[in-house]
Amino acid sequence: MAALEAAEAALERRQEQQEEEENHHRDHESGDEPAALNGLVVSEKAKSNNIDVEIPKSELEAEEKGAEEECPRESDSNILDVSSDYPRDKHISIQRHLADLEKLADLREDERKPCPLCPEEKFKACYSHKLHRHLQNLHWKVSVEFEGYRMCICHLSCRPVKPNLVGDQTLSKMGAHYHCIICSATIVRRTDMIGHINRHVNKGETESRFITVRAPKSSYKVVKESATDVQVLPNSSTPQKTDSYFNPKMKLNRQLIFCALAVLAGERKPIECLDAFGATGIMGLQWAKHLRNSVKVTINDCNENSVTMIKENCHLNKMKVKLNIREEDNEETVGNGEENSDTIEVTKMDANVVMHLRSFDFIHLDPFGTSVNYLDSAFRNVRNLGIVSLTSTDISSLYAKAQHVALRHYGCNIVRTEYYKELAARTVIAAVTRAATRCNKGIEVLLAVALEHFVLVVVRVLRGPTPADDSAKKVRYLIHCQWCEERVFQKEGNMMEENPYQQLPCDCHGSMPGKTAVLLGPLWSGALFNTGFLRRMLLEAVQYGLDEAQPLLKTLVCEAECTTLKHPSTHSPGDENKQEECGVYIRTPNTSAESYLVHGKRKSEEVLRGAAKRQRAEHSAEHPPFYYNIHRHSIKGMNMPKLNKFLYYLSEDGYRVSRTHFDPMGVRTNAPLAQFKTVLMKYSTPTYVGAQAEGPVHFPGEIQVGGEVPAATVIKVEEAELMEDDKSGVAAAYPTH
Repeated sequence: MAALEAAEAALERRQEQQEEEENHHRDHESGDEPAALNGLVVSEKAKSNNIDVEIPKSELEAEEKGAEEECPRESDSNILDVSSDYPRDKHISIQRHLADLEKLADLREDERKPCPLCPEEKFKACYSHKLHRHLQNLHWKVSVEFEGYRMCICHLSCRPVKPNLVGDQTLSKMGAHYHCIICSATIVRRTDMIGHINRHVNKGETESRFITVRAPKSSYKVVKESATDVQVLPNSSTPQKTDSYFNPKMKLNRQLIFCALAVLAGERKPIECLDAFGATGIMGLQWAKHLRNSVKVTINDCNENSVTMIKENCHLNKMKVKLNIREEDNEETVGNGEENSDTIEVTKMDANVVMHLRSFDFIHLDPFGTSVNYLDSAFRNVRNLGIVSLTSTDISSLYAKAQHVALRHYGCNIVRTEYYKELAARTVIAAVTRAATRCNKGIEVLLAVALEHFVLVVVRVLRGPTPADDSAKKVRYLIHCQWCEERVFQKEGNMMEENPYQQLPCDCHGSMPGKTAVLLGPLWSGALFNTGFLRRMLLEAVQYGLDEAQPLLKTLVCEAECTTLKHPSTHSPGDENKQEECGVYIRTPNTSAESYLVHGKRKSEEVLRGAAKRQRAEHSAEHPPFYYNIHRHSIKGMNMPKLNKFLYYLSEDGYRVSRTHFDPMGVRTNAPLAQFKTVLMKYSTPTYVGAQAEGPVHFPGEIQVGGEVPAATVIKVEEAELMEDDKSGVAAAYPTH
């Protein structure tokens, strides 16, 4: 208010001076037009910034005519930029040179000149040399530079009027701030202003205010993956700074999803598949380019810039683009005269909306973060025996770094354990199961992968109350011992036990004071892999040359069967062409075309289910839940055996063992933890005998387990000789239990 009163007082003084000058000119000159001071008059625009600015009269008249037609702008959009090549709609604090700020102050004829960016109560009018130091050290030194312009710090009251506690309308005292050169936003911190400008640049908004201008195509870069070309924006791997997100580290994830879709495409043709979060559209383009007529691809994204980029990437790969269902006649055919029947439908909707409107055979969800907000829509219209795959990238909550977020999103209580990655996979599957059962559908887990950057879950959907009930029964709580990390799923039933610690195989509760176990979950307690489906995925990976996915799929097959790579299970040729999933026998592409499943025909599904119940044979036992880390349970002062040797020793004792992709030093086995530690101690050597061979061969009866191993009794045996002795029946040299 003080600034406005001072401005009005200055204006009145200027008007009085003008009247005196007019009277003086009337006495000495003739003419009807009133004289002005050097042809300049005071503009009303300068009131808000407390500056007496002299503007030519012709401009003032044009300004008054424009004011009659439109309302005056607010104070934050009043621009007094004296540079001729800069648009007038920028704030006064945005200038090219320091001299431009000084010129704003020089417009006043007084010897003492005010700062154009500070109110009078903050910085009083002073001489030119002091004002120069003030502008240079306070405003210009901490400015933010962008394309030759400087966004100087501003101390004017540029925010809207706020009511105080008493109720009076006073200007808000917000202190120093910056004005954005692009969108005129007001930002307080300099670091926030730099980040704000960078976000505009990454989105291509660099030219005009409130208008989004896409970056020129010269700034795009073309990325090639699996014979598919896509163009991406700068900083495309940072989702907070770009609309079209592309992460090259997720290549393995895309290959696994492609293999799963290829297996489903071999069961029935054609299938309708949806990439609900297209971004650049690379995943849907790979589906359409390699599987061709076997799939009908729909790529969806709710961002307009992403949809535009998806269309351009379709043109880049010579694909037809169908904008939506109602515009079938407006298809855009691209290509240099080549005939290409591949058509991709591109939609701009919310993912929940597109999944509610249409039915699909294959749905992939890959949002930024958790996907629980889209599970109900995904299972609502997915067809029977279809597949839903989802990628969760909120690993901070799933890996128990933010446990409160996991409880909020997944309704699951988890802690950091040695098997935290498998715990994350079972947490996601439990959320998927609850969403499917709400839609009266059950699931069969085909694949669950948890790596450094993501958790991938692929499930097959079964329609009906019976599969839904069976799936719901597999969601249980887990009892976890915090001392030894032994774990066991809680028994089925609603009756409470007097001592839940009795379910744990360990005796930590009896030997340790206080409470030693926690209840985790609810978690998925069923199998994480389907061996037949994984084998068919491996065949598809070999067929399409997906080199990165092949080693992981081999590990998953061995993990599903709980065998080592050196001892894979043998299958007859007939078993390779038949796979039991969800109680239904599904044949591979080697069968005739009549054997494909046709969705929508309930009679054929009932026949298949009835045949499956009659032909249900003994299926291989599920793999053991969870795994043990060999380093976590190592003995202090002892050298552990090599992991592959330890797996061999454990299997010789009659237990099922395999390595796991969750942990490179993890062992998946059905052996209890006590037996695991016994075998580990048995074949470990003391540290001072570290030069000797690992897993020494002892003569039976000479040395007890866990006792000291004299150097004279240790026999160095090469691994090849050891395997020969085992094959020839000389394995009796090892002590047995």
